[in-house]
Amino acid sequence: MSARELPEPRIVPRAEHELSRSRVHENALKVLNRLNRSGFLGYLVGGSVRDHLLDRAPKDYDIATNARPPQIRKLFRNSRIIGRRFRLAHIYFREGIIEVSTFRRDPDPEAQNGAPGELLITDDNVFGSPAEDAFRRDFTVNALFYNIADFSVIDYVGGIDDLEAGVIRVIGDPDLRFQEDPVRMTRACEMAARLDFTIHAATQEGIVRHAEEIHKAAPARLAEEIGQIFRCGAAARAMQWMEELGLARALFPELGAIFEAQSRGLGDFSKVIRLLDRKAAKNDAPSEIGLYSCLLLPAIVLANPNAFGAKANSRAVRESIASIASPLFQRLSLAKHKVEQVVHTVSALRKLELGGSVRERVNFSRRPFFKDALLVYEAWVDATDSDPSELRQWRRVARAHTQATSPSGERPPKRRGRRRRRGGKKRRNAG
Repeated sequence: MSARELPEPRIVPRAEHELSRSRVHENALKVLNRLNRSGFLGYLVGGSVRDHLLDRAPKDYDIATNARPPQIRKLFRNSRIIGRRFRLAHIYFREGIIEVSTFRRDPDPEAQNGAPGELLITDDNVFGSPAEDAFRRDFTVNALFYNIADFSVIDYVGGIDDLEAGVIRVIGDPDLRFQEDPVRMTRACEMAARLDFTIHAATQEGIVRHAEEIHKAAPARLAEEIGQIFRCGAAARAMQWMEELGLARALFPELGAIFEAQSRGLGDFSKVIRLLDRKAAKNDAPSEIGLYSCLLLPAIVLANPNAFGAKANSRAVRESIASIASPLFQRLSLAKHKVEQVVHTVSALRKLELGGSVRERVNFSRRPFFKDALLVYEAWVDATDSDPSELRQWRRVARAHTQATSPSGERPPKRRGRRRRRGGKKRRNAG
């Protein structure tokens, strides 16, 4: 869409919306106000506007402006310019970072480095107007602007109507937008699940047509999206959307083992994802290793149903776990040594299942992978309806271990030798 074809925005004045600046984080207000006082546009953008209008607490605050990165850097001494493909400013405060980007527009196809005929965006650093910036965003509900100059909400794309209707709708032609950035397909499912929205019919149809193109996205971005989906607190609903639209097995084929394991009577491993949602709801989201260990558990059990029994061959089990984890980590360009961490974590289930003396349990709880292994054991017990008595024992050990450590998570240093009293000699002499 050319600049001439861009429509006039819908301007919602302060009296007609619920976004109050009193609820916006003070650091974001500082940045917005300084931009405004310096003669630049300062808009709160993206998820923070959406979440405030839905009466939800935003995770972070992003700001867009017509100031260029060097101008932003000059205005804020506590800032740093980052990024190559997408240059923007991070403004640092004690409480966190406020991200500020210059308005952008969709880049020219001729400027991309993809294969001939590919629409995949490889360079997205072309400055534009506020309207162009709105139309280059992913979904209508993410393209709303809050203008600090008059406290109005600016809507170029129909985001307010979709917000009120509870609809995730891609901006523009779904076929084009998903080929430009395949990760938008997973984001649609994750966002619909997290906000408890539906996905617009045309957007759903576009995902079905292009699900297999998810592999064209950069591996690092896919790894980031997987982490976001399974830590958002609504992964079970997100996976329902992804399974229905043909995206789940394209993104993470190992999860197909969930259904096969259940059909073979090995356990209901869909409970693993519900466990991750419960952990996220308690702000106890798993580490990267804990997350992948849980997600690979059904495939590991399917490959070797007796892997964690007393008579299992430990070496064969470890080799089996590595053979299942390695293709996934290679596909996502994750470090090779992390495969070994998954092997340690999952193979620890045999020890946890067999239990041991109090001393053995305490010693094992000091292993660096113990917390992740305990999470995987909880997933195993849930999925297989195993006797939870051993799990309760290990949880007691884990709680005792946590209480015995310092707030930083490290054990307090042991005192060496006898503690001397200050001035002891003088006191003795005085006596």
